[in-house]
Amino acid sequence: MVVFPYLTALLRFGTKEWECVRLTHKIHGHLGIYSTLGAKMGIYARERLASPLSVVSFAGKTPPVSCLNDGLQMGARATLGHGNIEVAPSEKQEVKARFEGPEKNLTLQLKAQYASQVEADIRYGVEQYGHSPAYWKYVKTLALKYWSQWDRKEIFEEV
Repeated sequence: MVVFPYLTALLRFGTKEWECVRLTHKIHGHLGIYSTLGAKMGIYARERLASPLSVVSFAGKTPPVSCLNDGLQMGARATLGHGNIEVAPSEKQEVKARFEGPEKNLTLQLKAQYASQVEADIRYGVEQYGHSPAYWKYVKTLALKYWSQWDRKEIFEEV
């Protein structure tokens, strides 16, 4: 059982993020990299804007990048049921979303150095493991690492 990264995430980033990311993982079905990043991004946007929020995601509808959408729903409290999240039609998938609040709007994206790290790590996992159970174990390890080490206030940039 992996406890240390969970505890590290709780102590570093607080109960709000810890509960949100755990809920995201439950609805997403596994500990995912992009869903974790989406939860962190959504929380950060809520901290910067007054609620209620509406969200436009640029993550597309194809995994793994589209998994960001699950995290955005939980983090920003923008759900399909409420009708306040949409996925922009685009050929390019990005770890990016536009958040609209009552007084101002904000567009956030994952900084290039973090995006490159995620892409390289996923590429390595696919090359080493294919999409075997070992790959999903590897993804879980990465998701825990990113969750417990990457601060939501540092990994995103406003564009």
